Parts: sequence; structure tokens; C-alpha cells
Amino acid sequence: MATKFSKDTYLYWYELMQLIRQFELMAEEKYKMEGKIRGFFHAYIGQEAIAAGCITATRPEDMMITAYRDHGLAIAKGVSVNSCMAELYGKATGCAKGKGGSMHFFGKDVGFYGGHGIVGAQIGTGAGLAFAEKYRDTDNIVLCYFGDGAARQGMLHETFNLAMLWKLPVIFICENNNYAMGTSIERTSNVVDIYKLADAYEMPADTIDGMSPETVHEGVARAVKRAREKGGPTLLEIKTYRYKGHSISDPQKYRTKEEVDVYKSKDPIHMVLKTILDNKFATQDEIDLINKRVDAIVDESVKFAEESPWPNDDEVLKDVYMDQHYPFIVD
Repeated sequence: MATKFSKDTYLYWYELMQLIRQFELMAEEKYKMEGKIRGFFHAYIGQEAIAAGCITATRPEDMMITAYRDHGLAIAKGVSVNSCMAELYGKATGCAKGKGGSMHFFGKDVGFYGGHGIVGAQIGTGAGLAFAEKYRDTDNIVLCYFGDGAARQGMLHETFNLAMLWKLPVIFICENNNYAMGTSIERTSNVVDIYKLADAYEMPADTIDGMSPETVHEGVARAVKRAREKGGPTLLEIKTYRYKGHSISDPQKYRTKEEVDVYKSKDPIHMVLKTILDNKFATQDEIDLINKRVDAIVDESVKFAEESPWPNDDEVLKDVYMDQHYPFIVD
């Protein structure tokens, strides 16, 4: 059957989504079963199609910023898997020097600006990154992700206003997985179609199926084109679902197993694999080789994390305050 995307794109999506999922499944095991990982842990499992579709619709020079469910997007953007696992372990070789943990992945060298633990805080920061690109007169754009819970924060409305006023090259992406922690979207607002929030600012908006990298790519590509052509921001509500709880410790009593199973029946990894096999883009043996390659990368990240050193004590206060004085500060 004919497909809109190439064989190489489908194989790329499959391997990337598998890498994200197997990384998190391994990390979950190290957290729950072995106690190697501590603190908070918010899994991206089920939402991988968003990361995959966004990457193929953007350029390496473009930037991403997100909330604390950040592992998948960080890996997709190019933060090394080794440094991601080391960060979960709290090791000095982590992508945030072992100081941020699960919620604060970071990779400035690849344009990944977090990983933010304060709900909605990254929305304003994302617009700030976009303002800098407009000031420098580049055609780079910023993808700014947040959850359906963060859509209720005042920061969103203040940022939307300025982003439209200044026509900033930012795409606001609401990863709507139906629950803000354990509270369904219907219990938090009269407006359950989040993309409609853009209407108050005359901002272009769309709603997208987030269980398909194809539809994510197409929707993001349209918004990217608009932003690069100085058309300003877009709000995309990407409807998705997390198979795990809000965090590792979430008992998930607010939803039924049947509801989860409905979404698992359209698992993006399984759907992409079906497309690959139906179109003979790869044989099962070739898929097995991809899976083995992914497993090897994840296994190596664990070895790297476990063999990495802990941060030195003198790192405690580093990266907290700026040391230099600025000309406008009077002693």
C-alpha cells in the first residue's frame, strides 16, 4: 500500500521510538527493582510518536523546551543516551552534571533546553528563546511543550499575548494525555478542547492525533513553515496518552484498565511496525537487528552510568549563582 512517507522515515521513526521506550523501561527497572535511580520519574511511554514526528518536521538548529516528562524528547533531540541514564543515576557525567535528575534533562549543544519541574514555567522561557532567535534574525524556531495541566497556568496566557504581539517563531505544543496528575481534563476546565485557547489571541491553532508520527509530522510541519516565514506562533493540541502513571509511584486509581487498553491497541510503535512490514520496508530479521541495536545502546548506557563517578562535593554551589559582576550592578 502507498505511504506518504519514505521507507527511511518509517525505519527512523521505529528505531527512535523503540529507543525511547526501551530506555524508559530499563530505567523503570533500575528505579523500582534495584533502587539505582531515585527521586521523581515521569515516563513518556505511549507518547513517543510526538517526539518522532516533531524531529522529522524540524531541523537540528531548531530548539526544544519542555516540562518534567522529558526523557523522550531529550533523546529524540540528540542528548546522548549515556548522559541521560547517568543523569537519572545522579552521576557527574549526566546531561545536567547529576544535579537535575529525571525532571531536568538539558543539552544546550543540541538545542534542548530542559526539562522544567515548575508547571508551566517553560512556556515563558520557550517564548524567550524564540525572541532571541527573532532578535538575531535567524529562521530557527522553538518547539515549546507543556501538558494539559499547565494549560491552566497564568503563564500561558501572558506568553500567548506577547508571542502574538511580537510574532515570535515559537510553536506551543500541548501534549494532552488526558490527565493532570490524576485529574481528568473535564474536571479542570469548561474548555476541554485546549487548542481553542488560542482563539482569544487570534493565534493559529490545530488539534492532532498524537498516536501517529505521520499526523504529528504533518501538523508540526505546517506550523514550522508559518513560523519560518515570519508568520508567528501556533498552538498545537496533540492528543496522546501515557500508559504509565503520572510518575512511577502513581497507583493510577483514577482510570480503568479498559481505558488504558483502548489506547494500547493503537500503540504508535506497533502501528509503525505494521506499516513497515505491510509495505515490505524491512523483513522481520532486519527489525530484529534494529531491536538488538537499541538494546545494546540501552545496555551501554546502564554500564556507563554505573561506572561513572559521583559529583564532587565542591559542585554543590556551582551553576547556582553567576560569579561575574555586570556593568549595571553597583557594589
